[in-house]
Amino acid sequence: MLLKIDDVRKSYPGGRPVLQGVTLNLDRGQTLALTGESGSGKSTLLNLVGALDGFDGGEITLDGTALSGLDDPGRATLRRESVALVFQQFNLIPSLTVAQNLAFHARLANRLDAEWVGHLATRLGLSDLLDRYPETLSGGQQQRVAIGRAMATRPKLLLADEPTGNLDETASATVLDLMLSLIAETKAALLLVTHSQDIAGRLDHHAHLSGGRVA
Repeated sequence: MLLKIDDVRKSYPGGRPVLQGVTLNLDRGQTLALTGESGSGKSTLLNLVGALDGFDGGEITLDGTALSGLDDPGRATLRRESVALVFQQFNLIPSLTVAQNLAFHARLANRLDAEWVGHLATRLGLSDLLDRYPETLSGGQQQRVAIGRAMATRPKLLLADEPTGNLDETASATVLDLMLSLIAETKAALLLVTHSQDIAGRLDHHAHLSGGRVA
């Protein structure tokens, strides 16, 4: 089992609970859609799994490592070596070209494989855009760059928070197809937050958060 979320609890500052005992499992190569109303804790859970925030109780175990026992350097190492994130906002670096953005995280992690990055550029239809800057790209193109940047480190787990939320229907379908194809190729796992039942239906598994719990 790659990811085990066991009875995880999290409260906002002031004590208002947002997660009240969430349990989920995800194996290598599997994809899981997480749905729920706004404020149900979907993004909060993603941040906990990505070691971007701490939790109040329970445990999250990623590839045998218990996140509760990690200090800040340990969390940073986990993010570099095992987890990658894609957000609704593309978060590309405007002063870097497409090629530089694709390689950015892998270079920081000392895991840059130029051949793999070139393969990603081809697979994502970015080979003719490598010298362009983000501001000259469409939304769908920018999100493809963001996916390539995330996958350049060969993560064990890809976390995606509404990755098609800013895209039209056609671009959304293209981005989802490419993401699922790369997940299948690399045998990574995918945990994806979405409001779309259509997108949720494309993934292997579906969990719905309601009242801080999996309904």
